[in-house]
Amino acid sequence: MSIDANKPGAWHQGISRYQWLVLMIASLGWVFDVFEGQIFVASMNEAIPSLAPRGTEEGRLDFYNNVALGAFLLGGALGGILFGALSDRIGRKKTLSLTILFYSLFTCASAFSEQWWHLAAWRFLVAMGVGGEWAVASSMVAEVFPSRARAHVGSIFHASSVFGTYLAVLAGWLIIGNPAIQEYAKGVGIESLPWRIGFALGALPALLIIWIRRSLHEPESWTKARAEADRTGSRRLGSIPDLFSAQWRRQTFVGLALATIGLVTFWGAHVYGKNLLTEAVDAQAASTEAIADSDATNGDNAEASAADKTSRKRWEMLGMFLVTTGGGLGLVCFGPISERFGRRGAFLFYHVGGLIIAVVAFQFLHGLYAVLVVLPIFGFLTLGMHAGYAVYFPELYPTRLRATGAGFCFNGGRILAAFVLVLRGWMRDEQGGNLSERDVGTILSMLFLAGVLTLWFAPETKGRELPE
Repeated sequence: MSIDANKPGAWHQGISRYQWLVLMIASLGWVFDVFEGQIFVASMNEAIPSLAPRGTEEGRLDFYNNVALGAFLLGGALGGILFGALSDRIGRKKTLSLTILFYSLFTCASAFSEQWWHLAAWRFLVAMGVGGEWAVASSMVAEVFPSRARAHVGSIFHASSVFGTYLAVLAGWLIIGNPAIQEYAKGVGIESLPWRIGFALGALPALLIIWIRRSLHEPESWTKARAEADRTGSRRLGSIPDLFSAQWRRQTFVGLALATIGLVTFWGAHVYGKNLLTEAVDAQAASTEAIADSDATNGDNAEASAADKTSRKRWEMLGMFLVTTGGGLGLVCFGPISERFGRRGAFLFYHVGGLIIAVVAFQFLHGLYAVLVVLPIFGFLTLGMHAGYAVYFPELYPTRLRATGAGFCFNGGRILAAFVLVLRGWMRDEQGGNLSERDVGTILSMLFLAGVLTLWFAPETKGRELPE
């Protein structure tokens, strides 16, 4: 069932049950997709130190974290491009199942890492499935829904990512930072057990594959494109070189630039917003002498240290929750904003707002209560433009190249972002720039200005039918 894109009325009127089902399944795939990425963010302060050589300095640990994040970005780039092209060739349904199986299997395998670089290698493989799932699901949502609803459902689809982060926050709070599990882990001589359990949970999304195979069928537009390609043999499906033909290269370079800026600022600045809260808590604890008295017994000191570590983990997860909640609202709002002011107008709003709030947060924000208030705003403005990738990128390409193009733009940006994040690790390392986390976040947020410049070349797609 379809509705007239120009017919007056609410965007959701006339949408069929099957269309909602597609959005639900695509969103659940994306939820677990993001969980697989964010479980590392929720556990990296425990996982990497436990896998690194004993006595490794903090700057070097931060470098290892950024290498692992960079490996994740590179894997996502490769997977997004390969699975996106595969989806245009063999169909959305089959490829969606493959990507979910891929990231579920390798997230679970991450739980068995023995060295920090083992975890980085597993992250690369996890990300291949993660990047591929987004490319396939975003294209399928765009193809199933009419143009009048596309911006709204694209934003809802991408905003569902916050639930994946919430799941990672819960895992960080209830498992990784759980005192009872930590105590049990010490008792059995496996202190790394809590974060390993968190990764092992990554196997559960594979159950989605059963639902996908029973409930979904290929979009009509893809079926027609497949038939046309078979009939004429002149219109290649999933051709990466075609993305750089005279007809499509402008869209490709614009999408690639926007995604690179968004991914660098996400992994280089946005995900570190949560640390502003623990920093504020530490500062308040120091100023009020909340640390245990210096004359306490060794046993009391050990008990206080464990309690303090648990409390700090919970503050860290609260910070992650606040940033994610604000980010989720920002993602949902991209659709209505882009329908009112156009796709370019929405991107402009978020890039300018992201720059301002990032500079304010990293350079001027210190008090505990101020951080609690500002973090959701920080999340809203630094994450909201990401919904635009799910809305905008599928609108740039015809059906035969849609998943290929969307996957290449969003995930190709990960390649460039990965190198910047290795640079970020060097900037924090004592052997490199030795800059503070706040200064590095501020420097990388300057890339939002490049996003503003990119919009000068971006075609406006508001109100247009998908190219065929």
